[in-house]
Amino acid sequence: MKKGNIIELRNISVSFDKEQILDGLNLDIRDGEFITLLGPSGCGKTTTLRLIAGFLEPDEGDIFFEGKVINGVPAYKRQVNTIFQRYALFPHLNVYENIAFGLRIKKLPESEIEQKVKEMLKLVNLEGFEERGVTTLSGGQQQRIAIARALVNKPKVLLLDEPLAALDLKMRQDMQYELKNIHKQAGITFIYVTHDQEEALTLSDTIAVMNQGIIQQIGTPEDIYNEPKNAFVADFIGDSNIIDSTMVHDLLVNILGVEFECVDKGFGNNTPVDVVIRPEDVILTAPEKSEMKGVVTSIIFRGVHYEMDVMANGYEWLVHSTKMEPVGTEVGIYVEPENIQIMHKPRSEDEEAATVDE
Repeated sequence: MKKGNIIELRNISVSFDKEQILDGLNLDIRDGEFITLLGPSGCGKTTTLRLIAGFLEPDEGDIFFEGKVINGVPAYKRQVNTIFQRYALFPHLNVYENIAFGLRIKKLPESEIEQKVKEMLKLVNLEGFEERGVTTLSGGQQQRIAIARALVNKPKVLLLDEPLAALDLKMRQDMQYELKNIHKQAGITFIYVTHDQEEALTLSDTIAVMNQGIIQQIGTPEDIYNEPKNAFVADFIGDSNIIDSTMVHDLLVNILGVEFECVDKGFGNNTPVDVVIRPEDVILTAPEKSEMKGVVTSIIFRGVHYEMDVMANGYEWLVHSTKMEPVGTEVGIYVEPENIQIMHKPRSEDEEAATVDE
């Protein structure tokens, strides 16, 4: 067990009906961090959460909690609580009794229950709502009650399975900031599951991007966004221009027939690579100032920026800029060397098989 880790997953594999859901997954989760499992439907993120919660057991591998293997330990004996997309509040109980429910099962003294419930209501910013029926509350308020009910029992880890998915956009954005604040005040580990990239970038200390039962990349939101390790991560996290290119040699890449300086080394000479360029990193210039010339083919106003498509050298570039260029305008395309991300191309199944045969 590494120092600072509260949970470790080691070589975890799970399959359902002969379909591999998790394939040798390894993951370290630090005490007190807000980590998000991010990926498309079917990638294995919710399965990972259910394993940690104790609702599911791995076919292979071990789950460690504070250094001890917890395989086979039932959910009610684990020091975790789970919040689902459906909050599962008790409609016949008021706010106070919903939060107090777990404490009453433990048969705590009434004075202690009252103190803990009031602490939780203050934490989720719902003081004075004790007597309200939960069915009269908004979706965001109900979610905060669900969080309070989960936290009142003092778990060491809170698991959140797409808890904001049922909320409208404005309420979801408001609750993102509420969750960050609650996490900071509670001081415990939050493990969050979502397929929403913006949500993951906003909330997380750490993001684990998953696809087909495998963690593709793990790191800070800044690392994941600015330094994607492969085309899947680059494409899944935000908008990207992903272009078949050739690494001429160290510090020089050929993109669509035009050579661009970059900062990458070690890819060899004349090597096929994938180039990732974020749309906000594409600079539109006067056409005579760049060897890469194109024409603006469409434009959409997004509020904080204009989103433009530029056809250049047979590729439709996506460009985000605060300066609008009208449709039909001829422009040059320039990218700063540090904003060109070079990645190895994924190996084909034939190449993998050839390596195994060798």
